[in-house]
Amino acid sequence: MVTDPIADLLTRIRNALTAGHESVQIPASKMKIAIAGVLKKEGFIKDFEVVRDGLKRTIRIDLAYSGRKEPTISGLRRVSKPGLRVYVQKREIPRVYGGLGIAVLSTPQGVMTGQEAWRRQVGGEVLCYVW
Repeated sequence: MVTDPIADLLTRIRNALTAGHESVQIPASKMKIAIAGVLKKEGFIKDFEVVRDGLKRTIRIDLAYSGRKEPTISGLRRVSKPGLRVYVQKREIPRVYGGLGIAVLSTPQGVMTGQEAWRRQVGGEVLCYVW
């Protein structure tokens, strides 16, 4: 049993990128699907698809690479963990690598990037940083 499903998602993506895989399969949940949607919208992954196998759902994430097989994601870091939740107010939303990366936040209006949360003037839980 996985105690931190979001950290598991990030680790599977990180490992697949290191191994040079084209795609990776991850057990699905609403939060993971929302995070995959944010990564797709920001251009860090090509696409994702929710696959049903009977009662089980999995997410197949197609990873994005640049021209020379360099991954578009150079780093992933889990911020808020089950043992230490990290919340920010609308004026405290962090910038990742001076704006080159994104902070993924879970807000009352859904999962979104830090920049989008700043525009909507909402705070929330900082899930991870992607750069």
